[in-house]
Amino acid sequence: MNTATTPVAGGDDATPAPSGAQYRIVSGEHAATVTEVGAMVREYSVGGRDVFVPFAVDETAPVFNAAVLLPWPNRLRDGAYAVDGESYQLPVSEPARGTALHGLACWYRWTPVEVASDAVILELALPAQKGWPFQLVSRVTYRVSDAGLEVVVSTRNAGTGTAPYGVGFHPWLSAGGADLDDCTVRLDAGTHVTVDDRLLPTGTEPVSGPYDLRETRSLAGLGLDDAWVDPVRDADGLAWARLGAPDGRTAAVWMDGSMDCWQVCTADHIAGHERYGLAAEPMSCVADAFNTGERLVRLAPGDEHTVRWGATLL
Repeated sequence: MNTATTPVAGGDDATPAPSGAQYRIVSGEHAATVTEVGAMVREYSVGGRDVFVPFAVDETAPVFNAAVLLPWPNRLRDGAYAVDGESYQLPVSEPARGTALHGLACWYRWTPVEVASDAVILELALPAQKGWPFQLVSRVTYRVSDAGLEVVVSTRNAGTGTAPYGVGFHPWLSAGGADLDDCTVRLDAGTHVTVDDRLLPTGTEPVSGPYDLRETRSLAGLGLDDAWVDPVRDADGLAWARLGAPDGRTAAVWMDGSMDCWQVCTADHIAGHERYGLAAEPMSCVADAFNTGERLVRLAPGDEHTVRWGATLL
């Protein structure tokens, strides 16, 4: 890799892309475009067939498309939490449910550190701010190869206080132009997370009925916005989420042992984006971990936390 100060591709000076500079990485049939804003994957395809639902270069990411979600993924009840006896209040970004949604990092501009033809590294120094008194430095590496897209995120606590922390990602798997009802889903996980009417966790249950996705099943009439834990891993230690399309191709996301939670969403209740694709979200914790403490990472000053996931077309 070479140190980079300019984008591989992007909008012109007069009309910059809403998602900022664009970084195009290619290896064989695998091609991805990573954005400066949110370190999102604006598009990822194999042989011209979309693996992720893309969004246009002149469009703001409509549904957190493949964004890095930190310092928490999913929802935070009332945008409120406490650390070591001190209470904090963050903006409620999802007013209908009274939650703070998907962290802080996805609307910041990430700085390019290194860029090559097949990989890019971006960094974000997340500043302390109202409701978030901590300082984190995160690096994300995106790399494409014949095996697919690989993503690694490492976050270090650069401040003085111990920070609560979780991380997740929001890729939308593409049905290749087909209706979601004509596709299939499979998810390697054995326990379903129960929720209240605000989609905040209330407990867990063994998978059954529509939540048992360990074997391939039709998505016809199946609406999901749910989390799972207890992933089932293959011989390589990976757990998978798969969207099978009528064209015979399967768009798939995997996560290694650094994460053990999934969120899967069919977008049925996202106005204007119903059945948009299948969000297959690897996460280090489920919703409201700052308050429940479940799977919450506590990053002491100088501590670093690393996760790894990826995607491909099968």
